Amino acid sequence: MRGISIDGIILVYLSSKLLINYEMLKVLAFMKQVATGLQMEGNFGTAHVYRSSLNAIIAYRGKNDFVFSEVTSEWLKGFEVYLRSRGCSWNTVSTYLRTFRAVYNRAVDLQKAPYVPHLFRSVYTGTRADHKRALGDDDMKKVFTKLSRASGVPLAVYQAQELFILMFSLRGMPFVDLAYLRKSDLRGNVITYRRRKTGRPLSVTLTPEAMALVKKYMNRDSSSPYLFPLLRSREGTKEAYREYQLALRSFNQQLMLLGELLGLGDKLSSYVGRHKGFPFLLKFNSLQNISA
Repeated sequence: MRGISIDGIILVYLSSKLLINYEMLKVLAFMKQVATGLQMEGNFGTAHVYRSSLNAIIAYRGKNDFVFSEVTSEWLKGFEVYLRSRGCSWNTVSTYLRTFRAVYNRAVDLQKAPYVPHLFRSVYTGTRADHKRALGDDDMKKVFTKLSRASGVPLAVYQAQELFILMFSLRGMPFVDLAYLRKSDLRGNVITYRRRKTGRPLSVTLTPEAMALVKKYMNRDSSSPYLFPLLRSREGTKEAYREYQLALRSFNQQLMLLGELLGLGDKLSSYVGRHKGFPFLLKFNSLQNISA
């Protein structure tokens, strides 16, 4: 049996390197690689956004991969028009395009894509206020009117209402921050934590009403580091992120039912407390002791 020559080995090696470089030039393969890297770093939310953007591109362009040099301003405008025709909001369109721009710029930095000045200028990459997320004052007052369990309101809906009130009293704390709060974040009547999205440190002084809700719903499992029993798995794992997604989905489903029971004019969701804003909170004397 004849052996492989040194020249043959070198040729196979160079061919494999060229193949790798060629694959790196492909848009879909590169986006998958970036998303996988984000997930391995524990950035599951960001990785999810990248995969959603990738799926949108596949729906627009098809499963056949293509090179970055095929991406033109006309291609991007076509992608934008396609997303709008699918019923995507402008904020969703912007999210997908900004994500793809980040991927494209990363490929340029790695010299895997051509640098084209103002390539994304013709498409929308800004943000627009979503007024549908903010309820009117009258609807918010209904939400703060405690329901009676004796009236036959499902327990899950009743609990969702109280958690919503708690989140609102904690200066519109996002559900993701509530889910990942640790017992060590609560000292006395003060919760100190960092926003998971921005890393910004925040300190919130709890009113007696908010403290009562914290004590009512706090985690009874002494072995768990989490303040509330919304997560079980270790922070930073894929399992914990899935548990968060399931908890958020269930929470929003119960809030939707709550809105229907209260006869609200707009949809109630976990985002409403954040978008309604701090000025409304100051109208409630019992919830004024909140500080940044």
